[in-house]
Amino acid sequence: MTPAELEAARDRLVPDVVADGLRVLFCGINPGLMTAATGHHFARPGNRFWPALHASGFTPRQLHPSEQSELVRHGLGITNVVARASARADELSDEEYREGGRILEEKVLRLRPRWLAVAGVTAYRVAFGDKKAKIGPQTRTIGDTRIWALPNPSGLNALWTTPKLTDVFRAFRLVTGLPDASCAGGPED
Repeated sequence: MTPAELEAARDRLVPDVVADGLRVLFCGINPGLMTAATGHHFARPGNRFWPALHASGFTPRQLHPSEQSELVRHGLGITNVVARASARADELSDEEYREGGRILEEKVLRLRPRWLAVAGVTAYRVAFGDKKAKIGPQTRTIGDTRIWALPNPSGLNALWTTPKLTDVFRAFRLVTGLPDASCAGGPED
């Protein structure tokens, strides 16, 4: 993908991968330019979302971003706090995060996932006005949906290596009660 093609994807919207009653709705901060250019969530090669999702047991194999629709079969989905694409999350305003949080809350009330997993605790803090939120379970719920804040899986977030990220994803999966899909048999449909 050329720099011009990536730049042309700026502000583009990427459709959610959702269904009613998901087990987990994963929520990124906003689409990056590679995601917007391809239409596939967490598409930049250095992003650790897909490797951590599989290694933590959410999926039976590591999915390629182009296979994102497979997530629904496993009771999983993807959305974003802010819909518009940008090169970096720091290009977003606090107002965009707060508006994104309001829209996300409406989406969660409509779709009723068991869990909302926000992959970016800083985005969660701003979107929901919770300055003290930490990685892990949140006290806030949206209707009956519980919330868990995960680290941002972007390759730009150097503090969170794939093994560390996988450990946090695995701890979250265990709390949800979902079986380890990476083992033979996978989750029950």
